[in-house]
Amino acid sequence: MVFKKMLGALGVGGPSVDTVLSDPDVVPGGPIAGRVELVGGNHDVSIEHVTLGLVTRMEVESGGGDHAATGEFHRVAVSGPMRLAEGERASLPFRFELPWETPVTAVYGQTLRGMVMGVRTEVAIAKAVDKGDLDLINVHPLPLQQRILDGFAQLGFVFRSADLEYGRIHGVAQTLPFYQEIEYFAAPQYARNINEVELTFVTGPHGVEVVLEFDKRGGMFTGGHDSFGRYTVPHADADTVDWTQQVDAWVRQALDNRPATPGHGAPGHGASGHGMPGYGAPGFGGYHGHVRHRGGHGAGMGGVLAGAAGGMAAGYVAGEMIDDAFEGDGEE
Repeated sequence: MVFKKMLGALGVGGPSVDTVLSDPDVVPGGPIAGRVELVGGNHDVSIEHVTLGLVTRMEVESGGGDHAATGEFHRVAVSGPMRLAEGERASLPFRFELPWETPVTAVYGQTLRGMVMGVRTEVAIAKAVDKGDLDLINVHPLPLQQRILDGFAQLGFVFRSADLEYGRIHGVAQTLPFYQEIEYFAAPQYARNINEVELTFVTGPHGVEVVLEFDKRGGMFTGGHDSFGRYTVPHADADTVDWTQQVDAWVRQALDNRPATPGHGAPGHGASGHGMPGYGAPGFGGYHGHVRHRGGHGAGMGGVLAGAAGGMAAGYVAGEMIDDAFEGDGEE
């Protein structure tokens, strides 16, 4: 174990902390467990609280542009007030469940380029707070999410990037203040009509809201435009649906829909779908406008492979050392 000295907020000679995760590989809605190890410093201290926070990086729109910000989106108390004597060792176990909407950061065992997430340990002593330890976690897809990603891979879509956008998706109930966009270049069979596809999962205990945004190419007499699809899929369907066929149906539905006439087909009220039963329904439309709203209000910020396992791996791997991703981060 590598203990991190709290030299900043708590001063020289303060306690040291090391958070040990039982398993850094987790899934949305699943448990994460471990222990916070404390070692007393050169003098006795009264700890006010020990808290864990899930932190990630996201894009925030402001001033006419986007900038990256570090945000905390979930907090769990590990300990309330306690006394830590000079040189004393204390081990504080913890276990909590990740929010269902926690974004995916790893697919097919590879880190999604553009995604980083960790558990940050916060220790407060005499009103000074030290965010003293950061442990990265790998959030893997749930079975249903994985099957849908497999469908895109089997159809030949090429992963481009992934990021988190601070804001809300119109008509979708979110519990977190951001949403994830997984971006693909169009598969060859659709490339004449579509440039790119953005895939968003908004996950809950019973199922997943699948939100698709298609960047459609313009024709000789028409300009390009976006088309949106939104589908509610229960977790129980993960192993009962041909997801390659289903994803193909969603894409072809987007190609079949024409842009809505101004004043019709407002976001969230597009043309009814005609895909496989249960998934082509409300919310699909070829309308213009943005179904996603960046910078929306909500809970504050604290602060796949070809053949499902081959050629897309390189695209998913982070371009920089993931261990350094949060080095020197600041609350924004």
